[in-house]
Amino acid sequence: MSVEILMQYVTYLLMSIGALAFLVAVIVQVVKELPRLKKIQTSAVALVVSVVLCLLAVAIACQYFKIAIIWYYWIAAVIAAFIVYLVATGGWERVAEMWQRTKYNRQNKQ
Repeated sequence: MSVEILMQYVTYLLMSIGALAFLVAVIVQVVKELPRLKKIQTSAVALVVSVVLCLLAVAIACQYFKIAIIWYYWIAAVIAAFIVYLVATGGWERVAEMWQRTKYNRQNKQ
């Protein structure tokens, strides 16, 4: 596999995570004001919506590309759902902040 094809797949992956995170954020903003869901934490609602959307996205992608659905696709979708949840709930800033704190800083060395 060439680097160009690998970068293309990485780009598709990041685009899909961004699109799914956007959908999760929008759906949670609309759904969290429903009477039965007001008592549930917003983070829990976002996690459930993220899992449902990722599983649905895998099923739609497999149907579109005419790929047989294999059992480990579902596991990968659930793992991806946690990443989508993290991005949708603003967790990306927390991850970036941890990276900045642990990143080697050349200015501190001098």
